[in-house]
Amino acid sequence: MIRPMIWEGDHLLMLDQRVLPAKEDWLKLETYQDVVDAIKTMAVRGAPAIGVAAAYGMALAALKGVDRSQAAEELAASRPTAVNLFWAIDRICGMHEWTFDAVLAEAQAIESEDLEMNRSIGRNGAKLIGEGWNILTVCNTGSLATAGHGTALGVIRTAHTDGKGIHVFSCETRPRQQGLRLTAYELMKEQIPFHSIADGAAASLMRAGEIDCVIAGADRIAANGDTANKIGTYALAVQAKHHGIPFYIAAPSSTFDPSLEHGDLIPIEERTGTELTHADGIEVAPAGTPVFNPAFDVTPGELITAIITEAGVFTPPYRF
Repeated sequence: MIRPMIWEGDHLLMLDQRVLPAKEDWLKLETYQDVVDAIKTMAVRGAPAIGVAAAYGMALAALKGVDRSQAAEELAASRPTAVNLFWAIDRICGMHEWTFDAVLAEAQAIESEDLEMNRSIGRNGAKLIGEGWNILTVCNTGSLATAGHGTALGVIRTAHTDGKGIHVFSCETRPRQQGLRLTAYELMKEQIPFHSIADGAAASLMRAGEIDCVIAGADRIAANGDTANKIGTYALAVQAKHHGIPFYIAAPSSTFDPSLEHGDLIPIEERTGTELTHADGIEVAPAGTPVFNPAFDVTPGELITAIITEAGVFTPPYRF
């Protein structure tokens, strides 16, 4: 099983997702500030994986004798949208003890629980998948984005293991191309049949009858089922609705944020314009081009056929 990070006694080893698939480099993170930087620069990404990384960042802070609130504040500021980040930090801040052994044990529990939740999501979601289905997915929601197995890609992985003869269409997922770089990397390692596609090809494939369902992950789910995920997910949901295709969200309970009544309240991260204007460090747009680059969009709950969690499959009207 692909693992995005490994605890090694007094430091965290992290697979650098910025350089995949060309290289498999492991970063040695020795301080909580190293973890903050890894999250900010997307060496680790995916809501559940960010939460696990933050938990280990708190363990590193405890190991170095750093004040709990200081570490929590800096880790929480690393990225704004993925609620798992805040969930993991709050869970550790709520502990009575602030000792390295206690915090490490809690971080390891968070990692283990996420893995088990993902496996349950896979089992629950695979029941919705028919024999020989073509499944469309976006971004990367597999082992790299979680503690292992994956959420949306975990459903796909389980359906494949169950012998359902599925095939995947994986959107490239501009601008950072996590689908082309990371999802293709995982699908190839698992030998799951797939084709990578340009983001703009999805609607055409739906119209041609080539897509049986769409499965996406989530970075935050509001109380009414509105879901924030990688930019472009909302467009896929609209297209799926138009073509009468089921649109599923797969996420663990740690991704739910019932404190937010609806998706308009979810903070949406805006990232640097160079993600659009540059490719591998080479400027491909006119110098000075103004850019709007939101990392996520919000899909209204009414466009989501079902939300797949470790606790079961939920259908509209949503109330969490």
